[in-house]
Amino acid sequence: MKKRYLLPLALLAFSSCSKDFLNQEDPNAVTIANYYKTETDVLLAVNGLYQGLRSGSTLGESSTLYNEERSDNSGRNDNQSSAGEPFQFNDFSILPSNTYLKTHWTAMYDAIARCNTLLAHVDNVKFNDENLKERYKAEAKFVRALLYFHMVRKFGDIPLSTVEVTSKEQANELAFRQKEEVVYAQIVKDLTEALSSNLPDTQHDYEIGRTSKAAINAILGQVYLTMGSTMPNNKQANFQKAEQFLNASYGLRKFGKLNEIPYADVFDVSKKKTNKELIFQVEYLAGDQNYSSSIARNYQARGENINSLFKSTGSGEVVKLDLIKDYEEKDIRKDFSVKFAKDVQVNDWFVTKFRDVSTAAGTTGWGGNDWILIRYADVMLLLAEAKMNLGKNSEAIELVNEVRARAGLSTYEIAQEDPSYKSKYPTLKDAILHERRVELAFENQRWFDLVRNYNAQELVTYFKKKSQGDYGNAKISNITTKDRYYPIPFDEYKLNPEKMYQNPGY
Repeated sequence: MKKRYLLPLALLAFSSCSKDFLNQEDPNAVTIANYYKTETDVLLAVNGLYQGLRSGSTLGESSTLYNEERSDNSGRNDNQSSAGEPFQFNDFSILPSNTYLKTHWTAMYDAIARCNTLLAHVDNVKFNDENLKERYKAEAKFVRALLYFHMVRKFGDIPLSTVEVTSKEQANELAFRQKEEVVYAQIVKDLTEALSSNLPDTQHDYEIGRTSKAAINAILGQVYLTMGSTMPNNKQANFQKAEQFLNASYGLRKFGKLNEIPYADVFDVSKKKTNKELIFQVEYLAGDQNYSSSIARNYQARGENINSLFKSTGSGEVVKLDLIKDYEEKDIRKDFSVKFAKDVQVNDWFVTKFRDVSTAAGTTGWGGNDWILIRYADVMLLLAEAKMNLGKNSEAIELVNEVRARAGLSTYEIAQEDPSYKSKYPTLKDAILHERRVELAFENQRWFDLVRNYNAQELVTYFKKKSQGDYGNAKISNITTKDRYYPIPFDEYKLNPEKMYQNPGY
């Protein structure tokens, strides 16, 4: 029989186990070869790929540790006992031995391996409709590309596998870091092939929580934008591709202007199935202990009840004062997204953007908040950034103005007449970064925005201009150019220090 186990580099594999003296198979075991028999088997496996995104160790709601808490938006102040390792992310003191980092690496490669396994077996299954098979393959390629896109931006050069790993020998052959440009080429290949399928234009045409051409175009546009900003070659061509695919995603929207959709509605659990701004989200089920969302409960501070009926005893998700000061006066997104907790044991700002006070969530706080991975305001601001890089400033500003209008703010042109705004955001690049920060706060976009727009030295300069008093207990002075990337987890590096070379500075 075959069993599932974890190989070096977290490439999930299926390998023959040693035969016992009876040489018999476990009658209750299901081998991979025997699993993929029917269309239903494949559908369940595809569902499993999306299920893999729910984990906080991959891209789910509590993955903010690996993204938002690395940035200047939020981060814990507790650096004692068991909180010490999470604190390292925002403190720029992360060690290769950090167990949370290793868990993230392992979980991401586990999810990638699920995609590889499905793609290795799906063509052996007979479908009544071959278009359905191609759709399932497209979904697997989208999920794999999304996972690799997150990994390459965090770690740089990484191992790359697109095949099912079935032996330790095969895993060892794949256990080496490939250059970023090679990884990006595979991401583009997966997304381009997925886009050529018969997937519907939007998740509303398909199923909420599943990918669509709008989602694939959006991610592909962001990939090209990232390559244009961070890769040394083909910058202009990459920005042009970014504009092309982001335009395509934006063109698939089913609303007119963004202000047709109130900002609060984007996060309303009662409207998550119908909200036209949402392009792709990870689904959670209110009232279900295993599949519910805990973000509203966990983000709520002691003495507060705005997020959840659950009675919190902690400080919630702590917001940096640096972000609070970045909200403009009259920006309606501030009052919806953050609140000051007056409890003497908290006395700090906390996140209120994710709320579920429904009876379904109840006092246990088993909420129904979906975790939004892509929405149209995000696409519009990415498109503005792409256009800016192509010298199309007027078109970029038009998109920025549409986002600002929903937030109750003046146009960019009028804001530029304000000396305070002009001094804080002297360039259009600064203004777009600011707009993305306050529009998408706590949605795991901020760190990626920073590393896309600043090289390693510029990132250090950016952070060291901040006031330590606005940043909490994490020390800004710790940041160096090494912090552009995470370290390779020590257990992975030590397997082969030559092929799994460590990132500089660790």
